[in-house]
Amino acid sequence: MPAAARRLRSCCAALLLFPLGTVAQAQTLAAGDRQEARSILSLAEGWRFKLGEEALNADRPDFVDADWATVRVPHSWNRVGNYLTPDAGRINSPDNLNKTQGVGWYRLRFTPPASFRGKRAYLQFDAASRTAEIWLNGHRLGTHRGGFSRFRLDVTDALKPGQTNVLVVKADNSNPEADSATADVLPLRGDFFVYGGLYRPVSLVATAPVHLDMLDFGGSGVYATTRSIAADKAAVDVRIRLRNDESRPAPVQLVSRLIDAAGKIAAEQVQPLTVKGHAGLESVHKLSLVTPRLWQGTQDPYLYRLAVEVRSPSGAVLDRVEQPYGVRQFRMDPEKGFFLNGKPLKLHGVGYHQDREGKGWASAPEDVESDVKLLREMGVNTIRLAHYQHGQPIHELADRYGIILWDEIPFVSAWTWGKAMEADDRLRANARQQLQELIRQNYNHASVVTWGIANEVDFGNSQLSYVVNGVRTPTPDPVPLLRELDALAKAEDQSRPTVLATCCEGRPFPADVDVPFTAEGADLSGVNRYFGWYYGTTQDLGPNLDMLRRRRPAQPLAISEYGAGGATSVHTDHPLGGQVSIRGREQPEEYLSYFHEQSWATIAARPYLWSTWLWNGFNFATTMRREGDADDINTKGMISFDRRIRKDPYFFYKANWTDTPTVHINGRRYVDRRYQATDVRVYSNAPATELFVNGRSAGVLSDCGFKTCVWQVRLAPGSNQVVARGRFPTGEVEDSVRWQLQPESAATVRIDSGALIPASDSPRRFGSDAFFDGGTPRTVDKIPIIRGEAPRTAQVTGEDPGIARTYRAGTFRYAVPLDNGRYTVTLTFLEPDLPVGARLFDVIANGRTQLTGFDVHKAAGALLTSVKRRFPVTVTGGVLDLQFRARQGEALVSAVEIERR
Repeated sequence: MPAAARRLRSCCAALLLFPLGTVAQAQTLAAGDRQEARSILSLAEGWRFKLGEEALNADRPDFVDADWATVRVPHSWNRVGNYLTPDAGRINSPDNLNKTQGVGWYRLRFTPPASFRGKRAYLQFDAASRTAEIWLNGHRLGTHRGGFSRFRLDVTDALKPGQTNVLVVKADNSNPEADSATADVLPLRGDFFVYGGLYRPVSLVATAPVHLDMLDFGGSGVYATTRSIAADKAAVDVRIRLRNDESRPAPVQLVSRLIDAAGKIAAEQVQPLTVKGHAGLESVHKLSLVTPRLWQGTQDPYLYRLAVEVRSPSGAVLDRVEQPYGVRQFRMDPEKGFFLNGKPLKLHGVGYHQDREGKGWASAPEDVESDVKLLREMGVNTIRLAHYQHGQPIHELADRYGIILWDEIPFVSAWTWGKAMEADDRLRANARQQLQELIRQNYNHASVVTWGIANEVDFGNSQLSYVVNGVRTPTPDPVPLLRELDALAKAEDQSRPTVLATCCEGRPFPADVDVPFTAEGADLSGVNRYFGWYYGTTQDLGPNLDMLRRRRPAQPLAISEYGAGGATSVHTDHPLGGQVSIRGREQPEEYLSYFHEQSWATIAARPYLWSTWLWNGFNFATTMRREGDADDINTKGMISFDRRIRKDPYFFYKANWTDTPTVHINGRRYVDRRYQATDVRVYSNAPATELFVNGRSAGVLSDCGFKTCVWQVRLAPGSNQVVARGRFPTGEVEDSVRWQLQPESAATVRIDSGALIPASDSPRRFGSDAFFDGGTPRTVDKIPIIRGEAPRTAQVTGEDPGIARTYRAGTFRYAVPLDNGRYTVTLTFLEPDLPVGARLFDVIANGRTQLTGFDVHKAAGALLTSVKRRFPVTVTGGVLDLQFRARQGEALVSAVEIERR
């Protein structure tokens, strides 16, 4: 059997259950009551590929491509993002990366069956990035501009059934610039990498001359809406678009059905009609369901099958489309949140990008399902599909799992060039096209509840403009385009509201910053707020949300993004011990946990939010970043780019969002501990949780707030086994880690004050800042806060310059747990900027003043020069209390060292 015939047989067998690539349940009607009319030929194998513009005449059938690479579609030529830490299991490495953005050529020789003669034939591309130009047998078929949606081309006249055909595709993912080939294709900018290639399936579809519309923006031609729901009935309207490509009128029967999971016809309408020659026709069927079973989200994601058939007068099936369909209604209340089928439902979830290490965007459906399972285990019941149209697999899975979706187009950050204040006509047309494709291709998914029309188009001329675009821009007006897209979405679908995500309203900006207010450009408001990461503190989130709600009390409000970076190989002893590096390497996993603990406490206290999405479910690729333990990877994910590590806060949410017995010890990857006295944080939703250190109980804690239990323990020199045991009604659940404490760390306490990560250039072993109360961490270095800004390392002289360059300032104290006994305390100081006499402070140890009116500049003799002071202390109550009291200016200290005498 020829390969093409084998592919066709396999594909048509799949069509019985999954026509048009949609997932349906496996129950069937009685034999003879279901017929298939479409034939689908998968075009996955045997492609030839070449990267580069120089493929002259590659569109010609006789072009010689023998030296091109052989690839399988889905395919992308890009490989982006790599971790810096050594690991034998890493997929991406600096040696195999490919960040090329430009033109890639694809060529395929294939033989469609002779049975395709007399039928209409369509090439179907589930996505081609960013743009695609297509030829078949030397005939230029057309182009598609937009890298995320399905599109089809009528190839009936160019196809040669039963013969060898040559298909050529020129894909282009060039980074948009004002004069580039992609200048009018969204997205123009964004903190994510746009991969190139045919990264979703390609197929050839054959239909009868009379068929459901194949050229309807990539949609199915069938669009169903649940109009009403009652206890004993539900009404579903089905809008159907037909096409007759013959010259003579075609009398047909149009049949629409809802079929339940047992294969029983639950609702049906049959309509005789005539479609004029070379014309289209639209009809609306009204299906009535008796005692409907509703789609209830994750609680009960029940799906009917919506089947629409075009039949000849004799009953022969000419065309058929079948898709899963969930009967449901929803609403968003500005005070009480989200309601599904009249009942309140708390929505909490993640943003999701479609790439993964090693595959980029060319992921298989089983990869997507693996992702969904990881997110459902965490307790996710909603996903924001950012920042572009995602493929059918994630939508089908969301329908099956009961996950609520936010869909959106790639109208992200930028929409003009130069000094233009509004989008030009070509870009506006592209935005409209991508929105229509998004809606028509995903209309029938019960999981989709809102159409996103924009993300962060409100940064005006703020610093974020520089972060995204690399330059400060003027303040173009996004409102006209937002209004246009909002009106288009309503014309396409009146059953779902529109939404957009804002970045900047209510944030403090300098007086010269002009930030447009855009939230009223859509029905719903989503806010991307990074208090505690890019700006402010985590405590600022609540007041900002409350202000926005007061400003627009009638508009439902959601958090569309909140998050922080976190590297699983970077660790700290205290998440507030120093300045986190938002664009650098110091992004400890412990700070990520702290951020989410604090943020979720704020969010949970605000029931008016109709949904919340943390940023992000998984680390993802972006060439804008060199941070944490990776290059070209955004580190905010709950799960690593390669899916191998679930970060600590993943389990915080699992404990808070699910009833699954969960016990998880934080800081498990911080194995080589710096301090003998340490806190152990355990995420546990057990009624009672007990901690054991080296076999000895550290106590039992019950019903810990936000499922976070904390014990203060002492580690022993060498290896330490830490075990947390949760007591559930169903039995005990246990988690364990093994931590090491070096003899030096057991014998001494060395604190690198003001440091989130201790300096590595000292011959002695320091920990990061810890045991403090009050004060502010600072550094004499310049930490980058915007893209492209270089760090500035100050020239520090004296002993231990790395330790001295960070410090804690203000009026503060250290309470260091110690065994009773006699110790020597060594303090390191450095004056960053004040003249002699401008900074004076006292140091008190366990009530005894050790330094009076200390002047660092005077003692060191110069700025940025370290100086040390030593004194003996005696500890009698198990704690050394070191107080730093300002007399003039602020007190400060760069390091605290405590050694037993």
